Amino acid sequence: MPAATLDAFLNSYLGPPDELRSAVVATVRQLTQAATKVRNTINQGVLGTAFAGTRSANADGDIQKDLDIFADDIFLDAMRHAPVALYASEELEQPVLLDSQAPLAIAIDPLDGSSNIDTNVSIGTIFSLLPAAGLPATGAPDGNPAAAFLQAGVNQLGAGFFIYGPQLALVLSLGSGTHVFVLSTRLGTFVQAYESRIIPQRTQEFAINAANYRHWDEAVRLYIDDCLEGTEGPRGKDFNMRWIASLVADCYRILMRGGVFLYPGDKRKGYRQGRLRLVYEANPIAYLIEQAGGAATDTITRILEIEPESLHQRVPVVFGSAREVARITRYHTEPSAIGERAPLFSRRGLFRA
Repeated sequence: MPAATLDAFLNSYLGPPDELRSAVVATVRQLTQAATKVRNTINQGVLGTAFAGTRSANADGDIQKDLDIFADDIFLDAMRHAPVALYASEELEQPVLLDSQAPLAIAIDPLDGSSNIDTNVSIGTIFSLLPAAGLPATGAPDGNPAAAFLQAGVNQLGAGFFIYGPQLALVLSLGSGTHVFVLSTRLGTFVQAYESRIIPQRTQEFAINAANYRHWDEAVRLYIDDCLEGTEGPRGKDFNMRWIASLVADCYRILMRGGVFLYPGDKRKGYRQGRLRLVYEANPIAYLIEQAGGAATDTITRILEIEPESLHQRVPVVFGSAREVARITRYHTEPSAIGERAPLFSRRGLFRA
């Protein structure tokens, strides 16, 4: 039996006439067209004009590359042709009002992992679809256009990311599992490659930037120490460590074979509250992970239950195999309950003298 196309999947999602579902489908279709344009430009590499260089910092303080701006322009233009009221982006200080009568708001990281552009590592686009109905299209009564985005991630109508790697893939959830589609150049459309991915509850693989070890809180250091001690340590099994520095690439790997990803807050200036953005990075990734049977927290609290206080709010992030995410929470909240550590603080870690 041939694999289903994205169009067939979206048509099955539509069901009886429904304004919100119709809007979601139309928006996803526009997103796929925009992502294909971005992919075509990425494939040109340094031979294309979009790789020309860097610009000033964006609204959140990160250095923008020309390709960041190019991708943002492509997706913003696509959303002008979708039933989207408000467009919020990592590259823009404030959301853009597109159509005050439209039912959706979209929050997007147009080019995740852009620090990897020059090294030919997979990068991507992350998006979150939120209801705009019931929220003033121009924002709160004080005119704050970001108000529509200050709702907990549990309210998302759908979320996904495109990953520009060996294949152009779309990871998508509209509330009934997490599905993976790959662009078929032969058919000229996205075809379902994996239906309803399920992340294993247990794992022996973790992803973290170990260079920041000295800055982590004690709970994170102890968790990593225990993993690195392998079969001779309290976990009683060997772990592999991964770190791509591309959120979509690390998430895709976990969806394919399990694992856990950690980007905790740490003691460096500006890192106490983490570095990933809640609205357009952590929330959509958490939605996809939970729909695949995994879990996502800020080390303690479920990501999807956090109510944003600002559009570009940062948050610590842990996601992946549910049992491992729960274990990391216990390291933070009740370390004495981790039975195999006896006593918990009796030895130094492998990175410490």
